Amino acid sequence: MPAHPQLILASTSRYRRELLERLRLPFDVVSPQVDETPLPHEAPADLALRLAQAKARAVAARHPQAVVIGSDQVAELDGQPLGKPGTHERAVQQLQRMRGRRVLFHTAVAVQRGDAGFAQARLCSVGVSFRDLSDDEIEHYLRTEQPYDCAGSAKCETLGIALLSAIDSDDPTALVGLPLIRTCEMLRQAGIDPLRAARP
Repeated sequence: MPAHPQLILASTSRYRRELLERLRLPFDVVSPQVDETPLPHEAPADLALRLAQAKARAVAARHPQAVVIGSDQVAELDGQPLGKPGTHERAVQQLQRMRGRRVLFHTAVAVQRGDAGFAQARLCSVGVSFRDLSDDEIEHYLRTEQPYDCAGSAKCETLGIALLSAIDSDDPTALVGLPLIRTCEMLRQAGIDPLRAARP
C-alpha cells in the first residue's frame, strides 16, 4: 500500500505541471474536459474559481480514491476577463490595453478527494502593474516569447517579467498558474504532506 493516496493534476497545462513538479511529488496528469465558457455576467474571479472546482470535480468523479488538483486563471482589466490571446494580433491588442495599467490575475485552485468527502478551493489574486510599453517593445516581446497560450499574454516566469513594474502577491507562484502555498495547505488536509511525501 502506498504511504499516501494517488495525486492527480486535472490539467494539461505545461505551466501547472512544471510548477507541481517543484514539490517533488509523484503525480499523474488527467485532462478534465470541462467547458470553460463564461456564464453571462460572470465576474472574472468567480469564473476562475468555478472552473478550478469543475476541473477537480470532473476528474475526482473518475478517480474517487485520488487527491485531485484543479486550477484555472483569469486575467481581469476594467472588470472584464482577458483570456488567452491565441494569435499574435490579439496579444498585441491585449498588451496595448494593459500598458501603464494594473491588471488582476485571478488564480484559483481546488483540491478534492472523493473517498474522504474532501473538497476545498482557494482564490489567489495577484495585482500586476505593467510598464508604459512602446509598440516596439510589445512587438519584440511577442516575437521572442510567443506567449499566445498565456492569460493576458504575460509570461512573467521568463522575458515577460520585463513588461512589469510591480507584482503584489502573497503566493508568488499564483501568477504562473498554480498557487503552491495554497496547494500545499490543502494537500496536507487531504492526506498528502508535501514535506514528507517528496521524493529525494
